[in-house]
Amino acid sequence: MISIKDKVFVPYITANSIQQRVAEIGAEISKDFKEDCPILIGVLNGSFIFLSDLAKNISIPVEISFVKVSSYSGTNSTGFVKNLLGLDFDLNKRSVIIVEDIIDTGLSMKHLLEMVQRENPKKIAIASLLLKPDALVHQLNVNYIGFEIPNKFVVGYGLDFDGLGRNLPELYQLK
Repeated sequence: MISIKDKVFVPYITANSIQQRVAEIGAEISKDFKEDCPILIGVLNGSFIFLSDLAKNISIPVEISFVKVSSYSGTNSTGFVKNLLGLDFDLNKRSVIIVEDIIDTGLSMKHLLEMVQRENPKKIAIASLLLKPDALVHQLNVNYIGFEIPNKFVVGYGLDFDGLGRNLPELYQLK
């Protein structure tokens, strides 16, 4: 059990389980894009650890870039998405894999998909460490899912509570 600010979190998914699943996703991406050099677009801030570990488990050439959007305040979605850092790559006729730490309502991912689609990519895939199917408001085709989880707040492995907890190697769930 850990405490962050005024919240208590309990162990949820071990570091070993996360690393095993990330390796499996890396192998899937390597197979699916073996004739390509996709660009991985990490969604900051939460995806940076997942993207780093994922890239190390992909055996084909890839390029990496980042975007930053925000739709959260504390433990709740605000219901709208703000661009904080945009695309800086030419995506025309490129294969793109959007790498996200967590998809819950799908609002941020819907926004990102629209942003990337305007750039005329050859193919778009989504890789998310976590998916909350019960929280989805916008239906999405998520190609690579680490873990499906219930609609509970989690921290660790890049995910935070008010900026804290990202550095934890495992995931913790709000008690």
